[in-house]
Amino acid sequence: MGKSELFDLSGKVSLVTGAGSGLGRVFCEGLAENGCDVICADINEDWAKETEEIVAKQGVNTLAVKADISNQEDVKRMFEKAMERFGKLDVLFNNAGISTKVHKIHEMPLKDWSRLIDVNLTGTFICMQEALKIMVKQKGGNIINTSSVAGVVAIYPDLLTIGNYVAAKHGIIGLTKQGAVEYGGDGIRVNCIAPGWHLGTRLVEASERITSEEEGARLVQKICEVTPLGRTGDPNEIKGLAVYLASDASSFVTGSVFVQDGGWSAW
Repeated sequence: MGKSELFDLSGKVSLVTGAGSGLGRVFCEGLAENGCDVICADINEDWAKETEEIVAKQGVNTLAVKADISNQEDVKRMFEKAMERFGKLDVLFNNAGISTKVHKIHEMPLKDWSRLIDVNLTGTFICMQEALKIMVKQKGGNIINTSSVAGVVAIYPDLLTIGNYVAAKHGIIGLTKQGAVEYGGDGIRVNCIAPGWHLGTRLVEASERITSEEEGARLVQKICEVTPLGRTGDPNEIKGLAVYLASDASSFVTGSVFVQDGGWSAW
């Protein structure tokens, strides 16, 4: 395989959830830039269409779909639309997720716990279920789940107290590993990306401590101080990892967690 072909995604079809903003949009851009057709799914239809317009400029086929991944019927319809349009699914990028207000565990409202788990963990599970039904029949496929550095380590309490988010992201890693061992024999790979702190993502914006620009700057400064590279990430810096996992360059990789956190979890 030549250098130019190693990351080539031409002829492949991907579905990205949470595609309307943040890292989800970046994932869509990276896939399209390397020739992949992209289904842009998001609970916000306008955002999904915005991403569709952006990636279509790469000359690939695209489709915007509105879907709430915590709703099983919505998810089923999303995959039905994908198959009606493209007839196959090579890559599922499970990226959609939410955050809630920060609370210590003993103070967290049950509704906040349940809502986040329903979307971030159960939603990932539901999407995996529907994708796997397709991929088992195809005898091949590729699932990439988005966890977080918060799925690898706990988060310093003086930054954010987000026990529900940490629990869900740890759960996604476990689900990734189990999926890899259950479906490797079907030619299906399942891997996980664990991003660190990227400005503009929900994990940073969720903090109720950010009551002013000064408080926001203080939080970012603290994050940078405890990150070995001394800064937060730029969302575009994760494109290469996304393309690597989606492409045949990672053909012998499954059940793995790729941490992209500037060294945060290395302490």
